[in-house]
Amino acid sequence: MEELARESISLLARSASHADPPQLGSFGAVFIMLKTALGAGLLNFPWAFHKAGGVTTAISVEMVSLVFLISGLVILGYASAVSRQTTYQDVVREVCGRAVGQLCEVCFCFNLFMISVAFLVVVQDQLEKLCLSLYVIITGSTEGEMPYNWYTDHRFALFIMCLVIILPLSIPKEIGIQKYTSVLGTLAAAYLCVAVIAKYYLMESHDDVIITPQHGEGVSSWASMFSVVPTICFGFQCHEACIAIYSSMDNKGLMHWVFISVISMFFCVVIYTLTGVYGFMTFGRVVASDILMSYPGTDVVMIISRLLFGISVITIYPIILLLGRSVILNLVLRLQRHRVGIVTPAFESRCRIALTVIWISVTLVIAMYVPDMSEVISVIGGISAFFIFIFPGLCLVFIMQSEPVTPRVKLICTVWGVITVVVGAFIFGQSTTIAVMEILHKL
Repeated sequence: MEELARESISLLARSASHADPPQLGSFGAVFIMLKTALGAGLLNFPWAFHKAGGVTTAISVEMVSLVFLISGLVILGYASAVSRQTTYQDVVREVCGRAVGQLCEVCFCFNLFMISVAFLVVVQDQLEKLCLSLYVIITGSTEGEMPYNWYTDHRFALFIMCLVIILPLSIPKEIGIQKYTSVLGTLAAAYLCVAVIAKYYLMESHDDVIITPQHGEGVSSWASMFSVVPTICFGFQCHEACIAIYSSMDNKGLMHWVFISVISMFFCVVIYTLTGVYGFMTFGRVVASDILMSYPGTDVVMIISRLLFGISVITIYPIILLLGRSVILNLVLRLQRHRVGIVTPAFESRCRIALTVIWISVTLVIAMYVPDMSEVISVIGGISAFFIFIFPGLCLVFIMQSEPVTPRVKLICTVWGVITVVVGAFIFGQSTTIAVMEILHKL
Protein backbone atom coordinates (compact mmCIF):
# COMPACT_ATOMS: atom_id res chain seq x y z
CA MET A 1 0.00 0.00 0.00
CA GLU A 2 2.87 2.38 0.72
CA GLU A 3 4.22 1.77 -2.79
CA LEU A 4 0.81 2.55 -4.27
CA ALA A 5 0.61 5.76 -2.26
CA ARG A 6 4.20 6.83 -3.00
CA GLU A 7 3.81 6.30 -6.75
CA SER A 8 0.64 8.37 -6.69
CA ILE A 9 2.38 11.08 -4.68
CA SER A 10 5.21 11.29 -7.20
CA LEU A 11 2.72 11.64 -10.05
CA LEU A 12 0.86 14.48 -8.34
CA ALA A 13 4.08 16.33 -7.56
CA ARG A 14 5.67 16.70 -10.99
CA SER A 15 6.49 20.32 -10.27
CA ALA A 16 8.76 19.38 -7.37
CA SER A 17 12.47 19.18 -8.04
CA HIS A 18 14.31 15.87 -7.89
CA ALA A 19 16.25 17.08 -4.87
CA ASP A 20 13.19 17.93 -2.80
CA PRO A 21 10.60 15.45 -1.55
CA PRO A 22 7.20 15.81 -3.20
CA GLN A 23 4.75 17.99 -1.26
CA LEU A 24 1.06 17.20 -1.35
CA GLY A 25 -1.77 19.65 -1.09
CA SER A 26 -5.20 18.88 0.34
CA PHE A 27 -6.70 17.84 -2.98
CA GLY A 28 -3.84 15.47 -3.80
CA ALA A 29 -3.97 13.87 -0.35
CA VAL A 30 -7.73 13.29 -0.54
CA PHE A 31 -7.42 11.89 -4.08
CA ILE A 32 -4.75 9.37 -3.08
CA MET A 33 -6.68 8.33 0.03
CA LEU A 34 -9.74 7.69 -2.12
CA LYS A 35 -7.73 5.80 -4.72
CA THR A 36 -6.24 3.59 -2.02
CA ALA A 37 -9.54 2.88 -0.25
CA LEU A 38 -11.89 2.43 -3.21
CA GLY A 39 -11.43 -0.95 -4.83
CA ALA A 40 -12.57 -4.55 -4.99
CA GLY A 41 -14.21 -4.35 -1.56
CA LEU A 42 -17.03 -2.39 -3.17
CA LEU A 43 -18.23 -5.55 -4.94
CA ASN A 44 -19.09 -7.17 -1.58
CA PHE A 45 -21.06 -4.32 0.01
CA PRO A 46 -24.59 -5.18 -1.26
CA TRP A 47 -24.14 -8.75 0.02
CA ALA A 48 -22.89 -7.37 3.35
CA PHE A 49 -26.07 -5.25 3.63
CA HIS A 50 -28.07 -8.44 3.12
CA LYS A 51 -26.07 -10.33 5.75
CA ALA A 52 -26.43 -7.46 8.23
CA GLY A 53 -30.19 -7.78 8.07
CA GLY A 54 -31.11 -4.74 6.04
CA VAL A 55 -30.18 -1.20 5.09
CA THR A 56 -30.83 0.43 8.48
CA THR A 57 -28.70 -2.02 10.44
CA ALA A 58 -25.85 -1.99 7.93
CA ILE A 59 -25.66 1.81 7.77
CA SER A 60 -25.79 2.03 11.58
CA VAL A 61 -22.82 -0.32 11.90
CA GLU A 62 -21.06 1.61 9.13
CA MET A 63 -21.50 4.94 10.94
CA VAL A 64 -20.19 3.55 14.23
CA SER A 65 -17.24 2.00 12.42
CA LEU A 66 -16.55 5.36 10.75
CA VAL A 67 -15.66 6.88 14.14
CA PHE A 68 -12.92 4.29 14.62
CA LEU A 69 -11.80 4.50 10.99
CA ILE A 70 -11.23 8.26 11.21
CA SER A 71 -9.73 7.93 14.68
CA GLY A 72 -7.20 5.38 13.38
CA LEU A 73 -6.14 7.68 10.54
CA VAL A 74 -5.70 10.64 12.89
CA ILE A 75 -3.71 8.57 15.42
CA LEU A 76 -1.41 7.22 12.71
CA GLY A 77 -0.72 10.71 11.37
CA TYR A 78 0.05 11.88 14.90
CA ALA A 79 2.29 8.86 15.52
CA SER A 80 4.16 9.55 12.27
CA ALA A 81 4.78 13.14 13.35
CA VAL A 82 6.01 12.05 16.79
CA SER A 83 8.22 9.19 15.57
CA ARG A 84 9.38 10.95 12.35
CA GLN A 85 8.92 7.68 10.43
CA THR A 86 7.35 7.45 6.98
CA THR A 87 6.03 3.87 6.75
CA TYR A 88 3.45 2.00 8.79
CA GLN A 89 5.83 -0.71 10.01
CA ASP A 90 8.53 1.79 10.97
CA VAL A 91 6.08 3.91 12.94
CA VAL A 92 4.77 0.89 14.87
CA ARG A 93 8.30 -0.37 15.54
CA GLU A 94 9.54 3.04 16.68
CA VAL A 95 6.55 3.80 18.91
CA CYS A 96 5.57 0.38 20.26
CA GLY A 97 8.89 -1.48 20.27
CA ARG A 98 10.57 -4.21 18.26
CA ALA A 99 8.24 -7.08 19.24
CA VAL A 100 5.07 -5.21 18.19
CA GLY A 101 6.90 -4.06 15.06
CA GLN A 102 7.66 -7.67 14.10
CA LEU A 103 4.02 -8.62 14.72
CA CYS A 104 3.06 -5.74 12.43
CA GLU A 105 5.30 -7.11 9.67
CA VAL A 106 3.76 -10.59 9.97
CA CYS A 107 0.22 -9.19 9.86
CA PHE A 108 1.20 -6.91 6.98
CA CYS A 109 2.54 -9.79 4.90
CA PHE A 110 -0.41 -12.11 5.65
CA ASN A 111 -2.90 -9.34 4.93
CA LEU A 112 -1.30 -8.70 1.54
CA PHE A 113 -1.36 -12.43 0.80
CA MET A 114 -5.10 -12.65 1.51
CA ILE A 115 -5.74 -9.49 -0.52
CA SER A 116 -3.95 -11.22 -3.42
CA VAL A 117 -6.32 -14.18 -3.03
CA ALA A 118 -9.33 -11.85 -2.99
CA PHE A 119 -8.09 -10.11 -6.14
CA LEU A 120 -7.78 -13.42 -7.98
CA VAL A 121 -11.26 -14.43 -6.84
CA VAL A 122 -12.56 -11.16 -8.28
CA VAL A 123 -10.74 -11.79 -11.57
CA GLN A 124 -12.05 -15.36 -11.66
CA ASP A 125 -15.64 -14.19 -11.16
CA GLN A 126 -15.34 -11.62 -13.93
CA LEU A 127 -13.69 -14.12 -16.28
CA GLU A 128 -16.59 -16.50 -15.73
CA LYS A 129 -19.14 -13.89 -16.75
CA LEU A 130 -17.01 -12.53 -19.60
CA CYS A 131 -16.48 -15.99 -21.08
CA LEU A 132 -20.23 -16.58 -20.87
CA SER A 133 -20.92 -13.22 -22.52
CA LEU A 134 -18.49 -13.98 -25.33
CA TYR A 135 -20.08 -17.39 -25.93
CA VAL A 136 -23.58 -15.90 -26.06
CA ILE A 137 -22.49 -13.15 -28.46
CA ILE A 138 -20.69 -15.57 -30.81
CA THR A 139 -23.29 -18.36 -30.83
CA GLY A 140 -26.45 -16.34 -30.27
CA SER A 141 -27.66 -18.82 -27.64
CA THR A 142 -28.91 -18.11 -24.12
CA GLU A 143 -26.70 -17.97 -21.03
CA GLY A 144 -27.79 -21.35 -19.66
CA GLU A 145 -26.85 -23.26 -22.83
CA MET A 146 -23.06 -22.91 -22.61
CA PRO A 147 -21.51 -26.42 -22.66
CA TYR A 148 -18.70 -27.26 -20.28
CA ASN A 149 -15.23 -27.80 -21.74
CA TRP A 150 -11.89 -27.69 -19.96
CA TYR A 151 -10.76 -24.77 -22.12
CA THR A 152 -13.92 -22.77 -21.30
CA ASP A 153 -13.53 -23.28 -17.54
CA HIS A 154 -12.94 -19.94 -15.82
CA ARG A 155 -10.31 -21.56 -13.58
CA PHE A 156 -8.29 -22.52 -16.63
CA ALA A 157 -8.63 -18.97 -17.94
CA LEU A 158 -7.42 -17.65 -14.57
CA PHE A 159 -4.39 -19.96 -14.71
CA ILE A 160 -3.48 -18.74 -18.20
CA MET A 161 -3.87 -15.12 -17.11
CA CYS A 162 -1.59 -15.65 -14.10
CA LEU A 163 0.99 -17.40 -16.28
CA VAL A 164 0.96 -15.03 -19.24
CA ILE A 165 0.20 -11.64 -17.66
CA ILE A 166 0.54 -11.52 -13.86
CA LEU A 167 3.76 -13.54 -13.52
CA PRO A 168 5.81 -11.48 -16.03
CA LEU A 169 4.56 -8.26 -14.42
CA SER A 170 5.46 -9.47 -10.92
CA ILE A 171 9.01 -10.78 -11.36
CA PRO A 172 10.92 -7.46 -11.75
CA LYS A 173 12.27 -5.66 -8.68
CA GLU A 174 10.39 -2.47 -9.46
CA ILE A 175 6.95 -2.28 -11.04
CA GLY A 176 6.34 0.84 -13.08
CA ILE A 177 3.10 -0.06 -14.87
CA GLN A 178 1.10 1.04 -11.85
CA LYS A 179 1.76 4.72 -12.58
CA TYR A 180 -0.26 4.43 -15.80
CA THR A 181 -3.13 2.32 -14.49
CA SER A 182 -3.49 3.25 -10.81
CA VAL A 183 -6.51 5.46 -11.45
CA LEU A 184 -8.48 2.49 -12.81
CA GLY A 185 -9.53 1.33 -9.34
CA THR A 186 -11.19 4.64 -8.52
CA LEU A 187 -12.74 4.85 -11.99
CA ALA A 188 -14.12 1.32 -11.70
CA ALA A 189 -15.58 2.03 -8.24
CA ALA A 190 -17.27 5.27 -9.33
CA TYR A 191 -18.59 3.66 -12.52
CA LEU A 192 -20.00 0.67 -10.63
CA CYS A 193 -21.73 2.93 -8.08
CA VAL A 194 -23.47 4.93 -10.83
CA ALA A 195 -24.32 1.77 -12.80
CA VAL A 196 -25.90 0.02 -9.80
CA ILE A 197 -28.05 3.06 -9.01
CA ALA A 198 -29.10 3.44 -12.65
CA LYS A 199 -29.94 -0.27 -12.96
CA TYR A 200 -32.18 -0.06 -9.90
CA TYR A 201 -34.26 2.78 -11.33
CA LEU A 202 -34.41 1.14 -14.76
CA MET A 203 -35.89 -2.06 -13.34
CA GLU A 204 -39.38 -2.80 -14.64
CA SER A 205 -40.59 -3.97 -11.23
CA HIS A 206 -39.32 -4.23 -7.67
CA ASP A 207 -42.22 -6.35 -6.43
CA ASP A 208 -40.35 -9.67 -6.50
CA VAL A 209 -37.37 -8.41 -4.50
CA ILE A 210 -37.35 -9.42 -0.83
CA ILE A 211 -35.35 -6.96 1.23
CA THR A 212 -36.78 -7.54 4.69
CA PRO A 213 -34.42 -8.92 7.37
CA GLN A 214 -34.30 -12.69 7.51
CA HIS A 215 -32.79 -13.16 10.97
CA GLY A 216 -34.61 -13.10 14.25
CA GLU A 217 -33.91 -11.47 17.56
CA GLY A 218 -31.19 -12.39 19.99
CA VAL A 219 -27.69 -13.72 19.48
CA SER A 220 -28.17 -14.58 15.80
CA SER A 221 -29.30 -11.02 15.00
CA TRP A 222 -26.24 -9.56 16.73
CA ALA A 223 -23.98 -11.96 14.85
CA SER A 224 -25.62 -10.96 11.57
CA MET A 225 -25.23 -7.29 12.42
CA PHE A 226 -21.51 -7.63 13.12
CA SER A 227 -20.99 -9.71 9.97
CA VAL A 228 -20.83 -6.46 7.97
CA VAL A 229 -17.74 -5.26 9.89
CA PRO A 230 -15.14 -7.33 7.94
CA THR A 231 -16.45 -5.90 4.67
CA ILE A 232 -16.26 -2.38 6.08
CA CYS A 233 -12.68 -2.98 7.25
CA PHE A 234 -11.67 -4.41 3.86
CA GLY A 235 -13.44 -1.68 1.91
CA PHE A 236 -12.19 1.32 3.89
CA GLN A 237 -8.68 -0.05 4.34
CA CYS A 238 -6.28 2.77 3.52
CA HIS A 239 -4.54 3.01 6.89
CA GLU A 240 -1.36 1.26 5.73
CA ALA A 241 -0.87 3.97 3.11
CA CYS A 242 -1.99 6.97 5.17
CA ILE A 243 1.42 7.44 6.82
CA ALA A 244 3.15 7.71 3.43
CA ILE A 245 0.51 10.25 2.40
CA TYR A 246 0.81 12.25 5.63
CA SER A 247 4.61 12.31 5.40
CA SER A 248 4.44 13.87 1.93
CA MET A 249 1.97 16.65 2.76
CA ASP A 250 3.05 20.27 2.79
CA ASN A 251 0.80 21.00 5.77
CA LYS A 252 1.34 18.43 8.51
CA GLY A 253 -0.81 20.17 11.09
CA LEU A 254 -2.93 17.75 13.09
CA MET A 255 -6.21 19.58 12.46
CA HIS A 256 -5.46 19.70 8.74
CA TRP A 257 -4.86 15.94 8.79
CA VAL A 258 -8.16 15.47 10.65
CA PHE A 259 -9.85 17.44 7.86
CA ILE A 260 -8.23 15.27 5.16
CA SER A 261 -9.24 12.08 6.98
CA VAL A 262 -12.86 13.18 7.45
CA ILE A 263 -13.29 14.34 3.84
CA SER A 264 -11.72 11.16 2.44
CA MET A 265 -13.87 8.87 4.58
CA PHE A 266 -16.98 10.92 3.76
CA PHE A 267 -16.61 10.34 0.01
CA CYS A 268 -15.84 6.67 0.62
CA VAL A 269 -18.97 6.32 2.76
CA VAL A 270 -21.11 7.92 0.05
CA ILE A 271 -19.86 5.59 -2.70
CA TYR A 272 -19.88 2.42 -0.58
CA THR A 273 -23.28 3.13 0.97
CA LEU A 274 -25.00 4.00 -2.30
CA THR A 275 -23.66 0.85 -3.93
CA GLY A 276 -24.62 -1.28 -0.94
CA VAL A 277 -28.12 0.17 -0.61
CA TYR A 278 -29.09 0.08 -4.28
CA GLY A 279 -27.42 -3.26 -4.96
CA PHE A 280 -29.25 -4.81 -2.02
CA MET A 281 -32.59 -3.23 -2.99
CA THR A 282 -32.16 -4.47 -6.56
CA PHE A 283 -31.63 -8.15 -5.71
CA GLY A 284 -32.64 -8.49 -2.07
CA ARG A 285 -31.78 -11.79 -0.42
CA VAL A 286 -30.52 -13.35 -3.66
CA VAL A 287 -27.72 -10.81 -4.12
CA ALA A 288 -24.37 -12.48 -4.85
CA SER A 289 -21.28 -11.91 -2.71
CA ASP A 290 -19.83 -10.23 -5.83
CA ILE A 291 -22.54 -7.80 -6.98
CA LEU A 292 -21.42 -8.06 -10.61
CA MET A 293 -22.26 -11.77 -10.57
CA SER A 294 -25.92 -10.90 -9.94
CA TYR A 295 -26.29 -9.12 -13.27
CA PRO A 296 -26.76 -10.98 -16.58
CA GLY A 297 -23.60 -11.77 -18.50
CA THR A 298 -24.97 -9.96 -21.57
CA ASP A 299 -25.52 -6.63 -19.79
CA VAL A 300 -23.23 -4.24 -21.69
CA VAL A 301 -23.11 -1.69 -18.86
CA MET A 302 -21.90 -4.33 -16.42
CA ILE A 303 -19.52 -5.88 -18.96
CA ILE A 304 -17.70 -2.53 -18.98
CA SER A 305 -17.61 -2.58 -15.17
CA ARG A 306 -16.18 -6.13 -15.20
CA LEU A 307 -13.47 -5.08 -17.62
CA LEU A 308 -12.57 -2.03 -15.51
CA PHE A 309 -12.37 -4.03 -12.31
CA GLY A 310 -10.53 -6.89 -14.00
CA ILE A 311 -7.83 -4.68 -15.52
CA SER A 312 -7.49 -2.71 -12.30
CA VAL A 313 -6.99 -5.85 -10.21
CA ILE A 314 -4.56 -7.40 -12.70
CA THR A 315 -2.35 -4.29 -12.65
CA ILE A 316 -2.50 -3.76 -8.87
CA TYR A 317 -1.88 -7.43 -7.98
CA PRO A 318 1.86 -7.17 -8.82
CA ILE A 319 2.14 -4.17 -6.48
CA ILE A 320 0.57 -6.14 -3.63
CA LEU A 321 2.88 -9.06 -4.40
CA LEU A 322 5.90 -6.76 -4.48
CA LEU A 323 5.12 -5.40 -1.01
CA GLY A 324 4.54 -8.83 0.52
CA ARG A 325 7.53 -10.33 -1.24
CA SER A 326 9.81 -7.55 -0.01
CA VAL A 327 9.08 -8.42 3.64
CA ILE A 328 9.89 -12.11 3.11
CA LEU A 329 12.83 -11.42 0.80
CA ASN A 330 14.44 -9.05 3.28
CA LEU A 331 14.21 -11.73 5.97
CA VAL A 332 15.78 -14.35 3.66
CA LEU A 333 18.58 -11.98 2.64
CA ARG A 334 19.30 -11.08 6.28
CA LEU A 335 19.60 -14.76 7.16
CA GLN A 336 21.87 -15.35 4.15
CA ARG A 337 24.03 -12.36 5.07
CA HIS A 338 24.28 -13.58 8.66
CA ARG A 339 25.19 -17.13 7.54
CA VAL A 340 27.58 -16.40 4.67
CA GLY A 341 28.43 -12.74 5.11
CA ILE A 342 27.52 -11.68 1.56
CA VAL A 343 24.48 -11.72 -0.70
CA THR A 344 25.22 -12.03 -4.41
CA PRO A 345 22.91 -10.54 -7.06
CA ALA A 346 22.36 -14.04 -8.47
CA PHE A 347 21.13 -15.31 -5.08
CA GLU A 348 18.82 -12.34 -4.69
CA SER A 349 17.44 -12.88 -8.18
CA ARG A 350 16.79 -16.59 -7.59
CA CYS A 351 15.05 -15.87 -4.29
CA ARG A 352 12.92 -13.13 -5.84
CA ILE A 353 11.78 -15.36 -8.72
CA ALA A 354 11.13 -18.32 -6.40
CA LEU A 355 9.08 -16.22 -3.97
CA THR A 356 7.11 -14.72 -6.84
CA VAL A 357 6.25 -18.13 -8.31
CA ILE A 358 5.31 -19.55 -4.90
CA TRP A 359 3.17 -16.51 -4.02
CA ILE A 360 1.23 -16.61 -7.30
CA SER A 361 0.87 -20.41 -7.23
CA VAL A 362 -0.49 -20.60 -3.70
CA THR A 363 -2.88 -17.67 -4.10
CA LEU A 364 -4.05 -19.13 -7.42
CA VAL A 365 -4.80 -22.55 -5.92
CA ILE A 366 -6.71 -21.01 -3.01
CA ALA A 367 -8.68 -18.68 -5.32
CA MET A 368 -9.66 -21.58 -7.59
CA TYR A 369 -11.34 -23.46 -4.76
CA VAL A 370 -12.91 -20.57 -2.86
CA PRO A 371 -16.67 -20.53 -3.63
CA ASP A 372 -17.06 -16.77 -3.28
CA MET A 373 -15.13 -13.72 -2.17
CA SER A 374 -17.15 -13.25 1.05
CA GLU A 375 -15.14 -15.96 2.80
CA VAL A 376 -11.83 -14.35 1.84
CA ILE A 377 -13.05 -10.90 2.90
CA SER A 378 -14.06 -12.29 6.31
CA VAL A 379 -10.45 -13.30 6.88
CA ILE A 380 -9.05 -10.06 5.45
CA GLY A 381 -11.46 -8.01 7.54
CA GLY A 382 -10.22 -9.73 10.67
CA ILE A 383 -6.57 -9.06 9.82
CA SER A 384 -7.42 -5.49 8.79
CA ALA A 385 -8.59 -4.90 12.36
CA PHE A 386 -4.92 -4.90 13.38
CA PHE A 387 -4.13 -2.00 11.03
CA ILE A 388 -7.34 -0.02 11.63
CA PHE A 389 -7.85 -0.61 15.35
CA ILE A 390 -5.18 -2.52 17.25
CA PHE A 391 -1.90 -0.96 16.07
CA PRO A 392 -3.24 2.64 16.09
CA GLY A 393 -4.66 2.05 19.59
CA LEU A 394 -1.33 0.69 20.80
CA CYS A 395 0.51 3.62 19.24
CA LEU A 396 -1.74 6.08 21.07
CA VAL A 397 -1.25 4.30 24.42
CA PHE A 398 2.55 4.20 24.04
CA ILE A 399 2.78 7.81 22.85
CA MET A 400 0.83 9.05 25.84
CA GLN A 401 3.44 7.53 28.13
CA SER A 402 6.15 9.88 26.84
CA GLU A 403 4.45 12.94 25.33
CA PRO A 404 4.28 16.11 27.46
CA VAL A 405 0.50 16.46 27.74
CA THR A 406 -1.81 17.34 30.59
CA PRO A 407 -2.96 14.48 32.87
CA ARG A 408 -6.53 14.86 31.63
CA VAL A 409 -5.57 14.59 27.96
CA LYS A 410 -3.27 11.69 28.77
CA LEU A 411 -6.07 9.83 30.57
CA ILE A 412 -8.64 10.43 27.81
CA CYS A 413 -6.25 9.40 25.02
CA THR A 414 -5.05 6.32 26.91
CA VAL A 415 -8.62 5.19 27.59
CA TRP A 416 -9.55 5.71 23.93
CA GLY A 417 -6.47 3.79 22.84
CA VAL A 418 -7.41 0.88 25.10
CA ILE A 419 -11.01 0.94 23.81
CA THR A 420 -9.73 0.91 20.22
CA VAL A 421 -7.46 -2.07 20.92
CA VAL A 422 -10.27 -4.00 22.66
CA VAL A 423 -12.72 -3.31 19.82
CA GLY A 424 -10.11 -4.37 17.28
CA ALA A 425 -9.36 -7.58 19.18
CA PHE A 426 -13.08 -8.36 19.31
CA ILE A 427 -13.52 -7.74 15.58
CA PHE A 428 -10.50 -9.87 14.77
CA GLY A 429 -11.70 -12.74 16.95
CA GLN A 430 -15.31 -12.57 15.80
CA SER A 431 -14.52 -12.21 12.08
CA THR A 432 -11.87 -14.91 12.06
CA THR A 433 -14.03 -17.34 14.05
CA ILE A 434 -17.02 -16.89 11.74
CA ALA A 435 -14.82 -17.24 8.64
CA VAL A 436 -13.24 -20.48 9.93
CA MET A 437 -16.62 -21.93 10.98
CA GLU A 438 -18.16 -21.17 7.58
CA ILE A 439 -15.21 -22.72 5.73
CA LEU A 440 -15.33 -25.86 7.91
CA HIS A 441 -19.10 -26.08 7.47
CA LYS A 442 -18.71 -26.18 3.68
CA LEU A 443 -15.99 -28.83 3.70
